[in-house]
Amino acid sequence: MSQPGPLPAAGGTGCLSTSLVTFRADRALLQRTLAAYAAATAPLLDCGWRCQLTVVDNASSPADRAALQALLPPTATLLANQGNPGFGRAHNQVIAAAASDFHLILNPDLDMAPDALTEGLRYLQQHAAVVAVSPSCRNGSGQPESLCKRLPSVLDLTLRGFAPAWLRQRCAARLAHYACADLLAAATPVAVPLASGCWLLCRTAALQAVGGFDPRYFLYFEDFALSLALTRHGALHHVPACRVLHHGGQAARKGWRHRWLFARSAAQFFAQHGWRWA
Repeated sequence: MSQPGPLPAAGGTGCLSTSLVTFRADRALLQRTLAAYAAATAPLLDCGWRCQLTVVDNASSPADRAALQALLPPTATLLANQGNPGFGRAHNQVIAAAASDFHLILNPDLDMAPDALTEGLRYLQQHAAVVAVSPSCRNGSGQPESLCKRLPSVLDLTLRGFAPAWLRQRCAARLAHYACADLLAAATPVAVPLASGCWLLCRTAALQAVGGFDPRYFLYFEDFALSLALTRHGALHHVPACRVLHHGGQAARKGWRHRWLFARSAAQFFAQHGWRWA
């Protein structure tokens, strides 16, 4: 893996803020995420950038919160919510107060390559019309995972989240189109319609201009709504040079409560942005 060259300072004072939201997070995965974040921010710190990580913890017990605090680097900030306001609202606590040039939305179950941030930041600095960067991704088994999507239909989401394997296989071409497989096969950056919120590098000004995540979403589809909002200010690009490893995904298969949340948020998304049945 080649080492990236020095980054030019953004606005003369390169500054990256990062928000990471936890809710009963797997500590082993979180430790990996924090180690990867430290490795990816090290080249920025060497170039004089300021990097601020804020972890927002939702509804943990005092003992779990103390254990979480022990995992964090001394420079990180921990915000403790007594209840669980939801994924987007928790991120918004950090986004609203961010005084940075760029902001990273980061999941606690995701590793990034050591050069992921430098590649993403360099791309944003060189392309003023781009407001957010989405990375190339592999899952915990090392298989490619699409973090970008086209606007979904009810049929797309039903097939992807709830259909048996044989039916998904028969509809593989349709699902590949929804998952932007044709775009992500490109070796060079490409514009995409929707991007996942598990790792999303944004211009802070654009993120704040849209008010961050729509607080009406408790969990799921808030990143789709955010993507559509951000495109009012510029383009979303998939940048293959930014590489991550995601240990989560397939939210609709995690159990009945997640299925219910997934379906509820999907209905809310369609109600706001138009019902597409097939």
